[in-house]
Amino acid sequence: MPFFFFDPTMIILIPAIILSIYASVKVRATYNKYKRIASTRGLSGSDVAQLILHNNGISDVKVERIPGMLSDHYDPRTKVLRLSPENYSGRSLAAIGVAAHEVGHAVQHAQGYAPLGIRNAIAPVTSLGSQLAIPLIFIGLIFNTHFMGLNLLQIGVILYSTVVLFTLITLPVEFNASRRAVTAVREFAILNGDEIEGARKVLNAAALTYVAATTVAILELLRLLIISRGFDKHN
Repeated sequence: MPFFFFDPTMIILIPAIILSIYASVKVRATYNKYKRIASTRGLSGSDVAQLILHNNGISDVKVERIPGMLSDHYDPRTKVLRLSPENYSGRSLAAIGVAAHEVGHAVQHAQGYAPLGIRNAIAPVTSLGSQLAIPLIFIGLIFNTHFMGLNLLQIGVILYSTVVLFTLITLPVEFNASRRAVTAVREFAILNGDEIEGARKVLNAAALTYVAATTVAILELLRLLIISRGFDKHN
């Protein structure tokens, strides 16, 4: 069975794998470059987060430091914006860009940005799908087990499709947060013209990682569909 030995469908993933490697290298190189360049105004990432939140009339979001590198995120369930140490205390263009981006998510949440709401709503299903999809596919292939008229392989593919949906919805959410970030640092005079471009480059590099993740998910789903179709023909 090719799925377990040499699986020719793996070739489908090669472009996505290359893009993922490039995106990972690009985001780290860009971040490392601009974390060495301090902003003229001298605000830290946490200062910037608080300033943008205040200027958007948001007073119920807490800004916290979280361990790790580039572990920054906004948690809509608890309304907490968490920044990694370098971005919480850092006063670099990279720190400010990342902080402003995460605040962009908080503003999305406060303003009821629809794609963010959809992503948050399907997140639990996506989490379940990402955990169960591959195990079910393997079991379905080995034992040809059925549940409610469907082979577990088919159920696994359906569950994995929720992962693809999540990554697709994530793209406009992330791009919009970056646009909000650039607008905020300009309108609130947090960065000047040249500095804005540096922050923009950091955010563009980060956005490429989401594009890569979506590409991987789509091509993996295509691969699984091909495997599923081939399996059906032989059973």
